[in-house]
Amino acid sequence: MISIGIIGTGIVGERIIKQLEQEHHVDIKIVFDPQTERLTQISETYGIPMAKSVEEVLHSDINWVYIATPPAFHEEIAERAASAGINILCEKPLAHNVEGGKAMVKTVQNNRVQTAMHFPLMYKPAIREMAKRIKEGDIGKIVRIELQTFFPDWPRLWQQNPWIGSRSQGGFVREVFPHYFQLMHRLFGALSFTSHHITYPEQADKCETGLIAHGLTEAKIPFLLTGISNIGQKELLQFKVYGEQGVLTLENWTTLYKSRYGEDRQLIEEFEEVPSLFEEMNNQSTLLVNFEEGLIVQRYIDHLLME
Repeated sequence: MISIGIIGTGIVGERIIKQLEQEHHVDIKIVFDPQTERLTQISETYGIPMAKSVEEVLHSDINWVYIATPPAFHEEIAERAASAGINILCEKPLAHNVEGGKAMVKTVQNNRVQTAMHFPLMYKPAIREMAKRIKEGDIGKIVRIELQTFFPDWPRLWQQNPWIGSRSQGGFVREVFPHYFQLMHRLFGALSFTSHHITYPEQADKCETGLIAHGLTEAKIPFLLTGISNIGQKELLQFKVYGEQGVLTLENWTTLYKSRYGEDRQLIEEFEEVPSLFEEMNNQSTLLVNFEEGLIVQRYIDHLLME
């Protein structure tokens, strides 16, 4: 049984609370956020006891803590949680930067606590089906990988807060790309970038507005990454894996298509059931994305954010 405390009650933190309400083997013990008004609202809405501090959360009767704060606070909270012997579920990206990520990996290793990153794609049936088809050669030899992301608004309209749009902590490279980096790393191994160009607005405190990057997987498969915000079209995310015998397209996170030469793409709808993130945590699964893997993703992020 997972007994969990939650630190951070923003939009993502609230989404996790809603998800946890559907999990029969998870008990939310306590919640904390420095914004008292928001904390009170979440506590009353979901009937979860409030803590007055991070320390109160860490000294409550929990075996996991979920860190749902902005990235700049991940390192400090993780260090305190690990020192208290508490397992840690952390939002992505792992940390504010690679150095912070290294410190987090070191402290959890020294304290021998279990870790997991909140990369929900790993626990989606469509993703497991995509991975299975690639591994089994359903589309033949892989010849190219592409990620294309288009955002009419950034921050997105459902995610309006100051730090999501800031250059120091926000932007789609930190918020969206990590999901696909982690997926690409699982499917194709280490990624190396051969070139990239990132565009920033004139306001020094605002996050990136565009990115184009090229690179190669371990097997020398070329990949292309593009991202652009504040453009006149509907939000669209497409992750495409091109094979010699077909193409798999993951569209807008969970919709999977397969294409063959001369045919319209076909929607794939039949999937096997897969365990949820929290079932994997409860079972201490080796499939969990741990902090070590989160650090690999952090390196990709930091590299791309360099002008």
